[in-house]
Amino acid sequence: MAINLTESAAGRIRDHLQRRGSGLGLRLGVKKTGCSGFAYVVNYADEISEDDVVFEDRQIKIVVDRDSLALVDGTEVDFVRQGLNEAFKFRNPNVKGECGCGESFSV
Repeated sequence: MAINLTESAAGRIRDHLQRRGSGLGLRLGVKKTGCSGFAYVVNYADEISEDDVVFEDRQIKIVVDRDSLALVDGTEVDFVRQGLNEAFKFRNPNVKGECGCGESFSV
């Protein structure tokens, strides 16, 4: 089991944690929503509970709740800029389909 970061994503997370002045790392999860079933939830990890699994890549802690783990296991998180738009992108080997807008996925 693993979650990986590209150097671009790790740099972005590092910058945001430094500007914020607190946080243990990145919290990655999923929620039921959208036209395809699930959407990624990305936030700061301010604490680690006993229901969390912690990965570390590029010196960044990635915290995933056990309920989300099966849906995001093996995912690579990237950060991309396209013109004025910037966003985290997910390369998730578990995804079987995505909605047209790219906001949700199915497994």
